[in-house]
Amino acid sequence: MRFKEVIYLLSVTVDYDEIGNPVETVTERKVYANEFSITSSEFYNAALTGLRPAKQFEIYSFEYQGEEKLKHNGITYHIIRTETRGEKTRLSCERVAADG
Repeated sequence: MRFKEVIYLLSVTVDYDEIGNPVETVTERKVYANEFSITSSEFYNAALTGLRPAKQFEIYSFEYQGEEKLKHNGITYHIIRTETRGEKTRLSCERVAADG
């Protein structure tokens, strides 16, 4: 398969301003991926634990650095599961509730 989908892996760092309030800084990193649909068994097994997987992406393992979120087509997803298969890693994601 060709890695033709563009996703952005999101890293969040927390700093504090001069009066001690936390300020989050989000850094995006562009990565190419293959998009897969969630299988029905994976969907229903995740639903038992309160998760709602929406999409799955496959990227090269060296590109994944433990990010907890990604963005695809302007929509932010929370990474709920990772599965490494040799040189490739699959990221199962659910849509972030704040994005609808």
